[in-house]
This record gives sequence, C-alpha cells and structure tokens, in this order.
Amino acid sequence: MSEVNKQQVVDSVPQKGFFGHPKGLFTLFFTEFWERFSYYGMRAILVFYMYYEVSKGGLGFDEATALAIMSIYGSLVYMSGIIGGWLADRVFGSSQAIFYGGVLIMIGHIVLAIPNSVPLLFVSMGLIVLGTGLLKPNVSNVVGEMYAESDNRRDSGFSIFYMSINLGGFISPLIVGGLQTSYGFHWGFAMAAIGMFIGLVVFVLTKKKNLGLAGTVVGNPLSAEEKKKTIIIFAIGAVIIAIIVAIAIMMGWLTLKSFVTVVAILGVLIPICYFVTMYRSQKTTDVERSRLLAYIPLFIAAVMFWSIQEQTSTVLATYADKRTQLDFMGIHIAPAWFQSLNPLFIIALSPVFAAIWLKLGNRQPIIPRKFSLGLLFAGLSFLVILIPSYFGGENSLVSPLWLVLSYFIIVVGELFLSPVGLSATTKLAPAAFSAQTMSLWFLSNAAAQAINAIIVQFYSPETEMIYFGVIGGVSIALGVILFVMGPKIQSFMKGVL
Repeated sequence: MSEVNKQQVVDSVPQKGFFGHPKGLFTLFFTEFWERFSYYGMRAILVFYMYYEVSKGGLGFDEATALAIMSIYGSLVYMSGIIGGWLADRVFGSSQAIFYGGVLIMIGHIVLAIPNSVPLLFVSMGLIVLGTGLLKPNVSNVVGEMYAESDNRRDSGFSIFYMSINLGGFISPLIVGGLQTSYGFHWGFAMAAIGMFIGLVVFVLTKKKNLGLAGTVVGNPLSAEEKKKTIIIFAIGAVIIAIIVAIAIMMGWLTLKSFVTVVAILGVLIPICYFVTMYRSQKTTDVERSRLLAYIPLFIAAVMFWSIQEQTSTVLATYADKRTQLDFMGIHIAPAWFQSLNPLFIIALSPVFAAIWLKLGNRQPIIPRKFSLGLLFAGLSFLVILIPSYFGGENSLVSPLWLVLSYFIIVVGELFLSPVGLSATTKLAPAAFSAQTMSLWFLSNAAAQAINAIIVQFYSPETEMIYFGVIGGVSIALGVILFVMGPKIQSFMKGVL
C-alpha cells in the first residue's frame, strides 16, 4: 500500500483556479469533453449506419438487430469499467489508465472510419469498449480525489464536470451528423477520432501542473506474488474463453440472441459479485460496509433510470428517424440532431442545479430522495410519448416537439440523479476499492443496457402504448418507494450527506 494518504493527494492539487474549484478540474473537464465528443458523435450515427441500406452507406442490418447490438455495445462499454477500475486500483493508477484508454478509443474510431466492413465494425467496438473502460471511471475518480471528504464544493464540482460531458455530447452530433449527411458515415467517424486525439493532447500537456498526485496513487497495489498469480489466472482465463467461443461457433450456439442473453445475465451477476466481494473484504471497515448497504438501493434506482435514458440512442433514435415529422417550420431535421437535445438541456440546467445545491447547503434533499425524483421524471418522460401515439395512431408522423419535451423531462431527472450519483459513489466507496466502486457506478448503466438489449426488441409502432406505458409506470412506482425509504437508507450512510 502506498504511504501517500488522501489528504496528501488533496494538498498536492492547486485548490483554486477553475471557477473556485481545484485547478485540476480544468484538465479533467476538457479531457472528458473531448472523449465524450468522440463517443457521442459516433453513437449519434452508429445505429443508422447499421440498419441503413448499403446503397445509403450503411451495413444493411435489420432494425431489431441494430437496436440490440447498440444496447449490448453500450452495456459492454460500461461493463468494461471493471477492468479499468481494477487496473487503476491495483496496477498503474487512474492517470495512466486515462491515457491508455484514450489511445485505444482513438484507434477504435480510426478503424470505424474505414468504409463498409462488418468485421471492422466489431473490431472498432472492441477497442472502444476497452478504452472507455480504462478512461471513463478513472476520470470521475480523479475528480473525487481532488476534494477533501468534508469539502462542500464536491457536488458543485461534479456538476461542473458533468457539464463537460454534455458540452461534448451537444456539439458532436451536430458536427458528426452534418458530416455524415453531407459526406458519408465514415467522415463522421473520422471526426470522432480527431476529437479523442485533442483530448489526449490536453490531458498530457496539463496533468503534471494541475493534478499533482491525484490519479497517481495505486490504492491497493498487487504484491509480487499476487502479480504472478494474476498473470497465470488471466492467461488460463483467456485460453478457456477462446476454447468456449470456438466450440460455440462450431456448434452454432453463438448467435446474437444467445449473446444478448449472456450479456444480460452478466449485467446483473457482475454487480452482485462486486458488492459481495467489497462487503466481505477484510480491507472494508464496518462503517464502509454500512455505506455499501446504503448504496444498493441507489444502484437499483440508477439501473432503472439508465434503462430509460439510454434508449435515446436506440428506441427514441428510431422513433426520431421513422415516427417523427422531420420537415418542421421550413427546416429539414437530421435524425442524429435529436441526440444533441439531452446534452443541450443539461448544459442549460447544470449551472442552475449546481447553484441550488450550494445555496441549500445542508438543507438540500437527502441523496436517496434526489434519486427518487430522478426516477419520477424518467418515468414521466416515457409517459409523455404516449400522448401523440394515443391521438395520432401508429401510422402517423408526430411533431418533433413531443421528443423535445420528452428529452427535457429526462434531463431534469438526470440532474437529480447522475452527478449526485457520481459524488455519492466517491463518498460511499471503501478506501481500498475507490476506483472499482466508481466502476460499479458505471455498471448500473451496463446492467440497464444489458436488460435493454432484450427489451428493445419488443418495441414497434404497434406496441408503443404498452412499451412506453409499462416502463414509465415501473420507474414512477420505484421512485415513490425510494422516496418513502429515503431516511432509512440515509441512516446507513454513517454521516455521508
């Protein structure tokens, strides 16, 4: 274990210099901005790339297959945070994980920019999955490292950091979508690669001066003996997986349906294993165990929320493409542009929420009740879609304003839950599992999208009323339950506010 403690890390970071926050927030803000620019730009057009006909520059997949692949892809992107968190906690620290992750992501986008190749599509997905797993949880973890546990700027800092995600997410669909419309899909993917390259440059040039020791400390390093055992286990595991995959391919067992089922099961089992491992670890104190118990209902709530929110790139993307009137007020709307609505509203509302939490101070709602409000708004965002479907029927084109309203409502819910969840994770995490607990937070998104990979296949214009109504209703019901249980859950947090 490194002799550098958390307070020494905090003291090494210049504490003023970026809107009253630690100077390192500048570095992480713009690193995350460009990484999200690359990811959301790619994601805005990827589902269309898969199901558009070859004559339109696509790969010609059927729509249900494209939606399922998008959900599985999103699940694996967040599931890979397990690898990134473990490597940061036990091998080389968060800072190196961020750099290596950015390099893999950039290469993945370059591969995707090579035209009309199904094999290269999946190679690209693999690279981006691994790269995002290294980069994303560790950027958020380093943000938490810059603040003392009692620093009341923390939630505000995470809200500002969260705005960087959405600045990148707002700009990229407009640029990448425009390039795709004018020049083809692969120019859009190339622009995503350029965005990640810029993010790497910002990180490398500013980290030493701005971040101090943040991100450099290996929280729970492997001993020499553990390293040998780990290499052996990984090698044996890789061989076993290769054999299983080879047999599955030869026997015809490895189909999209079976793969979706396996990922959905893993999306549920892996978080359970994580909770059990951390709870039973001798390195986890009694106070930390209590905080982990409090984290479980928050995690479940996050899974429900992300299940709805992440359908903006699958079901609602298809809804925008095929069920929405795209010629509106003399303007032809590219379907990818709707992907900019979520980050646009977050950019507008994030400063408002950050200011509200600072103003309220200790009078703000407790963490579980912030989560419950997030679920209530998420459910309402789906119920809103029922209105045009009810009055117009399954064959009509609806006004784009209904999608705008739905996106606005889900953003309000997101700002109650997501930045608060990032902050709560850094506060509730056991010291020996700090980066891995952040990976666990992102597993809530992985679990949601793994479940979505099954759910989205039931969506069609004919099932819209049932589809949006059931999912929205379940979210609202869970929100009410969480609101009522909030004080009891808070008592298990042992002083964390």
